Amino acid sequence: MFQDISIDELITLKNTEELTVIDVRSPSEYKDATIPGSINIPFFNDEERAEVGTIYKQVGQQAAKDRGLEIMSAKLPGFVKKFREIEGKKAVFCWRGGMRSRTSATVLSLMGVKALRLDGGYRSFRNWTVDKLNTVEWKPDALVLNGYTGSGKTIILHRLQTEGYPVIDFEGLANHRGSIFGQIGMEPSNQKKFDGLLIENILRLQDSPYVIFEGESRRIGKVSLPDFVLEKKQKGLQLFIDMPIEERIKHILDDYQPWNHEQECLEAYARIKRRIHTPIANKIESDLESGSYSSAIGLLLEYYYDPLYDHTAKQIPADQKITIKADNIDEAVDLLKNHLNVNQI
Repeated sequence: MFQDISIDELITLKNTEELTVIDVRSPSEYKDATIPGSINIPFFNDEERAEVGTIYKQVGQQAAKDRGLEIMSAKLPGFVKKFREIEGKKAVFCWRGGMRSRTSATVLSLMGVKALRLDGGYRSFRNWTVDKLNTVEWKPDALVLNGYTGSGKTIILHRLQTEGYPVIDFEGLANHRGSIFGQIGMEPSNQKKFDGLLIENILRLQDSPYVIFEGESRRIGKVSLPDFVLEKKQKGLQLFIDMPIEERIKHILDDYQPWNHEQECLEAYARIKRRIHTPIANKIESDLESGSYSSAIGLLLEYYYDPLYDHTAKQIPADQKITIKADNIDEAVDLLKNHLNVNQI
């Protein structure tokens, strides 16, 4: 038969051995939140899960089991084949370690495919995540990347990460750029998904002397950063990227591609329009409507985003702040690397 493992055992195996973790819940459950790095081989699709759930509520448990067995019987060869194609150790889980993962592991075992089963399912991982976020002592020092909107901070983080520097991209985990326009063209993470990715990154870099991340506010789209991250940010060394506005406008155009999201841009702008002096606000709206995006972005930076950033930057003590003046992304990355290496941070 199959072997049950605890969430702690699963995490250890993930970190020390090659293990494929398989979420057998429905595609919508998997999309909502899952164990980071897992793949989805659903026991039921969304429609089948809804049907079985309705039978359970309206008729009873046995009728639901009978219908579930009928549905799964027809899909069984393809289901097992997908598992056979995965090499190495495998572990399956469902919502709380119930029928779907138990049946999956049992059937696979009968067909000669060995798969571990996570006791407690995704719910055990969620509980583990919340506990870790509430109790973890984050050891590395913080190097906090700041700069006006469009300074290419996310690109810089990714460049540093590819070269082996310890980086956490909070906006990447949140799948949101952190501004009122931040979700355009994206599907933001919910708190459950974000928390799972966050603790994975926190623990991955626990032995690093420092971690580089962007100076985010508490909320990024739909998610909130935990207090210990905000405290670490506040105490960290603040690195400010100073880049020409022309370069910043180019970065924003490349990133957001507003010509592909015209209505979304107008809807997002409507939420901040009243905060901008009326003649300028009307000009920005007109530029967005006419496709004069460079002009609209330049005005938004000058009259809205840059003043907000100046207000925040003034609250940081001078001895905690280092300015990196660069003409482009390449120069900014080189200067940052030089600063890190020279100071042996």
